[in-house]
Amino acid sequence: MNGTDTVVLNIKEIRRRSIKVWQAIPDDKLDWKPDKEAMTCVEMVRHVLESEYYYHLAIKNLGSLKEFDSPFEKRPLQSIKDELEFAASYHQQFLDMITTFSEEDLTNIQIDRSDVGYIRSLGDMLMRIGYHESVHAGQLLQYLRIMEVDRPRIWD
Repeated sequence: MNGTDTVVLNIKEIRRRSIKVWQAIPDDKLDWKPDKEAMTCVEMVRHVLESEYYYHLAIKNLGSLKEFDSPFEKRPLQSIKDELEFAASYHQQFLDMITTFSEEDLTNIQIDRSDVGYIRSLGDMLMRIGYHESVHAGQLLQYLRIMEVDRPRIWD
C-alpha cells in the first residue's frame, strides 16, 4: 500500500465512522445545539460536507479560493440522509482526485493557504482534511452525550 492508498483508506474510514455518528442523531434533535454560538447537529454535518468540497477545489487550485460558490449553500437543511445523498458525488470526485496523485505529489505539491496561515504539502493537507472531519465527529458524539442519546460504537 502506498501513501495515496493510505490517504484514501483513511478518508473512507473517517467518513464511514462519521456516518455512524450522523445517523445516530434523532430527527427531532437535528436542530439541537449546546449553546447559541454553536452549530446545530445538521449544520455541523453540512459544514463537514461543504468543507470537503471546498478543500477539493483548493487542492485543484493549489491554494485558497478567491471566490467560493458552494452548491450546498442554496439548499435547505432537511435531513442527514438528504445531506449525504447530495454530497455523495462530490465525495466520490474528491476520492477519485486523490487516486491520481503519485507518492512524489504528496510531498512535492504545495497547497498555499497563507491567507489563513499555512502552506502545506499535499499529503499534509489531505491528512488535515480527514482530521477536520474527525474533530467534528467527536464534537457530535459529545452533543449526543449531552442530549442523553445513545452513541454509536465507532471503534469497530
